[in-house]
Amino acid sequence: MTRLAFVTVAGLGLAGLGCSSDKTDADYRSAVVSGMRSGLIADLASLVAASRALQAAAPVGRGWDATQDAAALAAMRGAWTDCRTAYEHIEGATAPIFPDIDASIDSRYEDALAALPAGDPDPFDDQGITGMHAVERILYADVTPARVAQYESMLPGYQPAAFPATDSQAAELKTGLVQKQIDDAQLLHDQWQAATNYDLDAAFSGLISLMDEQREKVDKASTDQEESRYSQTTMADIRHNLEGTQRVYALFQPWITSKPAAGGMPSGEEADAAIQQGFADLQALYATIDGDAIPQPPATWSAVHPTAADLQTPFGQLYSGVVAAVDPNTPGSIVWEMNAAAGLIGLTVTP
Repeated sequence: MTRLAFVTVAGLGLAGLGCSSDKTDADYRSAVVSGMRSGLIADLASLVAASRALQAAAPVGRGWDATQDAAALAAMRGAWTDCRTAYEHIEGATAPIFPDIDASIDSRYEDALAALPAGDPDPFDDQGITGMHAVERILYADVTPARVAQYESMLPGYQPAAFPATDSQAAELKTGLVQKQIDDAQLLHDQWQAATNYDLDAAFSGLISLMDEQREKVDKASTDQEESRYSQTTMADIRHNLEGTQRVYALFQPWITSKPAAGGMPSGEEADAAIQQGFADLQALYATIDGDAIPQPPATWSAVHPTAADLQTPFGQLYSGVVAAVDPNTPGSIVWEMNAAAGLIGLTVTP
């Protein structure tokens, strides 16, 4: 449903603008802003709804038990997955424009912990470490790989992840930590809907950053620092990031393809063709990976000096394919061409 809504908006934008030479940059900019407002609101609404479903499914009345609460935990995990899908679709555009909300709703454990010298003594409340990964860390505490806990145990301020052990902790998670996620999701939805304009420089920079970070997201799996590591669904995150980037990029596409070559850079049509090919290559690469987890890296993996044998493993093939697709220094890569496209339409991108 969300996908259909976005494709419809993007399709209308393409049909209405095409490569008509009578459109000004202001016309194209206005069309992108309109398309972003309409196109992302469905995923934002889904994020709010899924966060509320997550809260509704959370059991209370005693501490959690993996057997007795199996149905409730399954419902919560389904709702949490829906939250991640919605957010990963919109992250590239919304995070650079609303960075404070992004930090509150999507920070990784180590990043949030770094700002808390005394650690987070109460993981179930709405203070300290919050957001989807804070919920994930508790929700998947009984199935998180031991290697992830081993990595985190070395962090200053670390506390082992655990289910709520008492009724008060279960209630606090429901009305504290999860309510904070709902509040952040609703605030993001409302601010996005109310905005009269968007920072397109920041939004396009965010799309480029998401593509540039594909390599980092894969490589972090070799040190158990990947994003959705407790649920082992970072591969799903990466796929949804790509989908979201494609959707938002489609809104800029008519503007980009209207531009001729300039200053030794490719024309908009040439840049767009390379970007589209890069998207297709990544989609095909990601389709070779079964399931939602990144393949387990070999024990000898090194991103600096990977061996030929390690590069032949499923993880090595994924990593090398992503590197080729997003290398910012290689003409023809998604990131290189998106940077070129930004210059053609007069956007200033930041690393």
